[in-house]
Amino acid sequence: MSEKAWLSRELKNGKVMCEACSQACVLNEGEYGICGVRKVENGELRLLVYGLASAVNVDPVEKKPMFHFLPKSRAFSLGTVGCNFSCKFCQNHDISQYPKEHNHRIVGQELSPERIVELAIENRCDSIAYTYNEPIVFFEYTYDTAKIAHEKGLKNIYVTSGYETHKAIDLLASYIDGMNIDIKSFSDEFYKEICGARLKPVLDAVTYAHEKGIWIEITTLLIPGKNDSDEEIRGIARFIAHLDPSIPWHLSAFHPTYKMLDVHRTPESTLLRAYRIGQQEGLKYLYVGNVDNEDYESTYCPSCKKRVIDRSGNIGQFVTNELDENGVCPYCSYELEGVWK
Repeated sequence: MSEKAWLSRELKNGKVMCEACSQACVLNEGEYGICGVRKVENGELRLLVYGLASAVNVDPVEKKPMFHFLPKSRAFSLGTVGCNFSCKFCQNHDISQYPKEHNHRIVGQELSPERIVELAIENRCDSIAYTYNEPIVFFEYTYDTAKIAHEKGLKNIYVTSGYETHKAIDLLASYIDGMNIDIKSFSDEFYKEICGARLKPVLDAVTYAHEKGIWIEITTLLIPGKNDSDEEIRGIARFIAHLDPSIPWHLSAFHPTYKMLDVHRTPESTLLRAYRIGQQEGLKYLYVGNVDNEDYESTYCPSCKKRVIDRSGNIGQFVTNELDENGVCPYCSYELEGVWK
């Protein structure tokens, strides 16, 4: 399906600029954006994946990962094909890079915004997550869906690499309640060579989305020898702490995939080293993924240090959630930061 990509601007020279993401593609007639799913046809930018979902699942919201957002609830998760990044370590490269690797072919099942919201309600979900590939590349599809979802009492989550323009965030802020944003590295060189992007727009998007009142959680995939030095880890931790020390930081283990099959899996010691650096920099909420130790996936009250959300087993399986509906600690009455209802 194709729909006008209205987050765009016609230029005087007959070209069209896409205003969804910071790649800021300027396109001639017939040209595709870097994402592979936005194309100029008959003088206007079209979104080629509008209403076409490549992946749909009902997930625990913790899988996004969102640990301070409606704990133990379900998120109706969907994505399309296409991405504005070209990460060599992408775990979903089969859909994110599909158009670029298949001569601009578009695939997906027809799923309208209205039907997505109906399915979310039928499956007892409290939120819709735009995930699996980069949601900003199918902005208009997410926007229309999120607006209907809000009207029906559902919340919305962006799982993103953080390349949204300020204009996009201004429009999303009314309907997107939470974002998990990757800070993949604190090195511009890493972003250029491994992701096909730049660092500064990501940091700007994180800052601006936070200023707009969207609940933010950050994820960093630590890749051995690429972004796991003390200096780089500390740089990310300090950036988060300076912005807001209550932003949760998820530290995740890399496993060999796509174009980085020659890089070893992240050792647990690296994740725990990053965890300690985050503590040293004053972050309140740190989480380690892919480690078989519930101590590092549970939530602790920053005030009294008691464990108040106990996570064990598979992500989303809870032992206890002792916070009340307002996120208040039962032991010391500290109000933990997050979206609790």
